[in-house]
Amino acid sequence: MCYRGHMKERDFIEIIQNYYISHKRSFPWRETENPYFIFLSEIMLQQTQTSRVIEKYLEFTTVFPTVQSLSEASFSNVLSHWNGLGYNRRAKYLHESAKIIANKYKGTFPHDVHLLDELPGVGINTAAAIVVYSFNIPQVFVETNIRRIYIHHFFEGVDNVHDKDLLPLISQTLDRENPREWYWALMDYGAALPKAIINPNRKSAHYIKQSKFEGSIRQVRGSILRILLANGKLSIEDIAKRLTGDQIHLNVALEHLVNERLILKNDELYEIQ
Repeated sequence: MCYRGHMKERDFIEIIQNYYISHKRSFPWRETENPYFIFLSEIMLQQTQTSRVIEKYLEFTTVFPTVQSLSEASFSNVLSHWNGLGYNRRAKYLHESAKIIANKYKGTFPHDVHLLDELPGVGINTAAAIVVYSFNIPQVFVETNIRRIYIHHFFEGVDNVHDKDLLPLISQTLDRENPREWYWALMDYGAALPKAIINPNRKSAHYIKQSKFEGSIRQVRGSILRILLANGKLSIEDIAKRLTGDQIHLNVALEHLVNERLILKNDELYEIQ
């Protein structure tokens, strides 16, 4: 790779395009223009590496081949297939969004970014990505790979870079004739960048270092959901018996899961929503 800071936009575009020609990656969600499949992939790719998403994406598109089939499935069924991807709230958002698309929009995904943004757990950047990859409509959005590229090439020696500072550059360099493939190129280049240099995202105002998973509330939440999926309704005592490791976060984790409507509590028994 060739790396520079404060470069001209045309030079930047040339670097990205040349890298993509030689290092284009292949993913199953790049082989479709089905908005539902792309929606699935974008939700799964939030905070999760592509290598972990591929298997689950193929599983979901097989088990739930349409947004209607996903909307009609029980949440426990959706969660059981999601198990292993982490951040299980995304499974809930995915299920709720599928119901909205199936019922409110009659199974047809809107082309409007703002309508997609209203779906649970989507957000403006994911909504824009869905529109770009599904319909090849030019939209400006930021995600972790894109963020690190523009910080590296246009903000050399600058700290605390805000996404609002990146958006004009992303817009100015956007291929408006074929935005889908341009963003693929950005993703591929951005994914490779940390292997060659210190991750530029550390200079982002939005950078948050991932907290330790082992012994965290996130780990306990995931364990509780797996226990309930395997056993059905259980009391807190029965959950505790099956929970391995430190149980200091058990009560807090259960409270969070109930508040987020991932699980239900009836007569002191917990079960999947």
